[in-house]
Amino acid sequence: MRNRIQGGWLVLALCLAGGSPLAAQALPAGVTKESIAKGDEIFHGSGLCFACHGNDAKGAVGPNLTDDQWLHSKGSYEEIVKQVMTGVPKEESKSGNIMPPRGGSSISDDEVKLVAAYVWSLSHKVS
Repeated sequence: MRNRIQGGWLVLALCLAGGSPLAAQALPAGVTKESIAKGDEIFHGSGLCFACHGNDAKGAVGPNLTDDQWLHSKGSYEEIVKQVMTGVPKEESKSGNIMPPRGGSSISDDEVKLVAAYVWSLSHKVS
């Protein structure tokens, strides 16, 4: 009985700390479900993101964006915005592939934020 109680506290602590992969996460500040949907449209359209990351975002020339493995950051919304804005130069690339700023597209700063919201949502369960 004591082990069951201790195990229950451990599960509760992991959930509260965000350690459970099943735990839904709140959206980052400034991100809405609508911005995620708009980012999806840009990802698959004028942002040209799909050209390197694949239509399903699971990777092609660029890395998989749907898992929890991040090559150049920890995958926070803010870090994704910065990475899309600045790109990944060859000397910083951990995969050997470069990413030009804005993925080589001419999307605006606001559109970059929408794409980042969508990309963030791919690897996080949204509540």
